[in-house]
Amino acid sequence: MKEIVIGVGSLLGIAAVAQVVETAYFYRRTMKRNKAKVERTMKMAGTDWNQHMPFIEERKEKMLAQPHEDIYCNSEDGLKLYATYFPGQEKNKVVICFHGYTSEGMKDYIGLSGYYLDNGYSMLLVDERAHGKSEGTYIGFGCKDRWDALKWIDWVIQRCGQDVQILLHGTSMGAATVLMTSGLDLPTQVKGIVSDCAFTSPKYVFTHVLHSMYHLPAFPVIPMADYINKKKAGYGMDECNAAREVRKAKVPILFIHGDADTFVPCSMCDEIYENCAAPKKKVIIKGAAHAESYYKDRETYEKALDDFTRGVMN
Repeated sequence: MKEIVIGVGSLLGIAAVAQVVETAYFYRRTMKRNKAKVERTMKMAGTDWNQHMPFIEERKEKMLAQPHEDIYCNSEDGLKLYATYFPGQEKNKVVICFHGYTSEGMKDYIGLSGYYLDNGYSMLLVDERAHGKSEGTYIGFGCKDRWDALKWIDWVIQRCGQDVQILLHGTSMGAATVLMTSGLDLPTQVKGIVSDCAFTSPKYVFTHVLHSMYHLPAFPVIPMADYINKKKAGYGMDECNAAREVRKAKVPILFIHGDADTFVPCSMCDEIYENCAAPKKKVIIKGAAHAESYYKDRETYEKALDDFTRGVMN
């Protein structure tokens, strides 16, 4: 009997160690900037970007030909944050753009630059914390970045004046950022928010990834990763949840999502939309994978933006 108890204890010990190793591996690959790789994200998202590259390259050449400058500001916790600013024709209309997980501001808004710049908007393309040229070791997943968003809003007001009209536009993690920002006390200059394929919280998006792509249970990896993240990054993985934050939203919100998104399921958009207390509109793009909606159906996407901005911007 004693040998059996020792054997069982040894197996349990090995299993516990294996779980710790698994969690540490998962945490490093998802939450730390030098370990979270864009190639892995693109593989998980499953979007075929090769088919859109001719259009993207065309827009990129036109975009980079426009005057632009490097901008820096400091976060509340002392990080140096970076953005690229494109002054538009109409100085009182600015869109602040927030990119997706493991991306950068200058990458995710190449396509939409044609829409916004052609319509006279100035564009501020933010590198979120722990991405691109912004400082930070741990990725904020919108939970930390919402406070950074307030800093960028203040920068725009200082640069463009009290009469400026601001639109917040986010994609994927950036969309979660702008939706989490919607629950804060926003300046009156923020007139509307555009959310493209947002997730509810890092806890639930990674639970979905573990289930759908790795066929692994959320327990104990997610609770253990949550504990580690609180200690290292300073926030819980469901501490800030977009579906909860929009219950406090007052600024009108346009929700866009692709119905073929397997990375962030469309059901998350439905959940956030149902919880949203602000004036809202939802547009589902048929056949669009993750972050592909604009490229899949530009006509529908731009019409949605036209209709939305006409209602919130002067």
